[in-house]
Amino acid sequence: MTHATPPAADLKMQRSSRDATTVPRRLADWLATLLPAGAEPEVALLSGIDANGMSSETLVLDATWTDEDGSRATRPYVARVAPAPQDFPVFPTYALQDQYDAMRLVAELSDVPVPTVGFMEPTGEVLGTPFFLMDRVEGVIPQDVLPYNFGDNWLHDATPAEQRRLQDATVKVVADLHAIPDAQRTFAFLNQQSLDPQQPGDTPLARNLARTRAWYDFAVADIGRSPLTERGLDWLEAHLPEAEAAGSGDVVLCWGDSRIGNVIYRDFAPVAVLDWEMATIGPRELDVSWMVFAHMVFESITGVMGMPGMPDFLYEGDVTATYEELTGVTLGDLTWFHLYNAVQWCIVFMRTGARSIHFGEIERPDDIETLMHHKLLMESILERAGA
Repeated sequence: MTHATPPAADLKMQRSSRDATTVPRRLADWLATLLPAGAEPEVALLSGIDANGMSSETLVLDATWTDEDGSRATRPYVARVAPAPQDFPVFPTYALQDQYDAMRLVAELSDVPVPTVGFMEPTGEVLGTPFFLMDRVEGVIPQDVLPYNFGDNWLHDATPAEQRRLQDATVKVVADLHAIPDAQRTFAFLNQQSLDPQQPGDTPLARNLARTRAWYDFAVADIGRSPLTERGLDWLEAHLPEAEAAGSGDVVLCWGDSRIGNVIYRDFAPVAVLDWEMATIGPRELDVSWMVFAHMVFESITGVMGMPGMPDFLYEGDVTATYEELTGVTLGDLTWFHLYNAVQWCIVFMRTGARSIHFGEIERPDDIETLMHHKLLMESILERAGA
């Protein structure tokens, strides 16, 4: 059995070939068309974000302009930018307007803390791809590179009580999202891709699975087939009726990328929920599993490396118990959903691997599954499932 290679200590994944030196002027010129005459906007690009996330490009900036009263003020923003096709995006399409609308509606319909969304540029004429601005929120994020459970960071070094406070508060975020009423109608726009005739399915979960199969086919074109991923997809399709029957039965708004690495915290409490590109309509178990499984991935890496990790953090039994206490809903078994999320992680690693090869950061491996840092974990879930 081949062990997945853990991420290098100096890993910095390149996400874009964009010339950052042109961004401030382009943004300032664009803002000038939206603001009152005489605003004279200026933009300072502070940085991109490369410690977390693997898909969209995120730019940190300050925008300064003159208000109608003659005062000059600076606004802290983050720009969420769709990747260019030549930069090997993780997903086949990036519906920035859907992300924008999802965040706006979540803010209106719940107490979930999401950054306030501002200006939207849907055409791609300013930066080459669509983007939107959202308010910048100060705080800290559990790091992905190196993963927070590797040690020597604020979350790993926190007390068990602080870690549990963060865990429970994040589960509450998911519970509050799932409490938004009539989600299937309110967020119907999120299902447009899943309703494509080429991605059939009679239920939201079936359509999400079909979309994931199509996503895998998209990834294969640039890097080749993965027998492990196909084995997982085949098992999921064969056991979909069982998962539908055993689940909670509800259809809710799913954040989709419900990892703690997509949350800004202050004093171990969530103050901003980020990254809505995987938002969808589906069963509650999708989000609960993703939160647990993401930590399992990082724990599997520390296990391979002989590191202690954080085995008592985001433990599945604790997370599901907290969620069920908050919602009054009994969840179904998460095995199908863990494997579903494992397949999605496979595809993400295929796409980010193809991007790293494209940018010359790594050599193309003989076996693409060595790019999958969660391979041992996925194989163990398949084995337990009898696949």
